[in-house]
Amino acid sequence: MKNVYEKCPTFENEKWLLRFVEKSDADDLLQVYSDKNALPFFNSDNCDGDNFYYHTKELMNKAIDFWLYSYKEKWFVRWAIIEKSTGKAIGTIELFKRLSDDPFNESGILRLDVGSSYEKAEEMKEIMSLITPHAFEMFDCNQVATKIPIYAVERAVAAQAFGFEKTDKLLVAKDGVAFNGYWIYK
Repeated sequence: MKNVYEKCPTFENEKWLLRFVEKSDADDLLQVYSDKNALPFFNSDNCDGDNFYYHTKELMNKAIDFWLYSYKEKWFVRWAIIEKSTGKAIGTIELFKRLSDDPFNESGILRLDVGSSYEKAEEMKEIMSLITPHAFEMFDCNQVATKIPIYAVERAVAAQAFGFEKTDKLLVAKDGVAFNGYWIYK
C-alpha cells in the first residue's frame, strides 16, 4: 500500500464507501455534526477544546478546511463514510499514528463519527471492518485504539464483535490530562 499521505485509499463493500473527505461533503456532514444526539459519541480527547459540534455551514466548512490542512501536514486522515444507497456522507472516520509517552505510543487512533440514526452495532461493525485491518499498514502502528464511552452500548457491541478489547489504560495528553474509555484492537 502506498503512503496514505501521498494517495488516500478508498475502502468499500456493497453498502459503504470510505473515501477521503471533500469540501462537497459539507451539507451532508452538517447533518451529522449538528446532531445533538450524536455529539456525545464523538471522541474529542486531546483536540484542543473542539467538541465537534458544528451547527452552521460556516463551522462545518472550517472543520473540513482544517481536516484537509491536517492531511497536507500529515497529522491525520479523515475519510467520509458514504452510504451507497443514498450517496450521502453519514459520518467520518479519522485515523492517525500517535506518538506519546503513554501506553498508546505508536497506536493508530480511530475516531468514528456517525449520525445518531447510524449508532447501531451492525452498522458500526461493518464500517470498522472496512478500515481497521488496513490501519496497521497505512500508519505502521502496533495496535488500533478507539474511544467508547460507557453509555455507547451499541458501539461497544460492534467493537467487541470485531475484536476490540476494553482497556483500563489511560491516554495521556501533552498537558497531562488523562482520558479513559479506550478499546484496543491488535
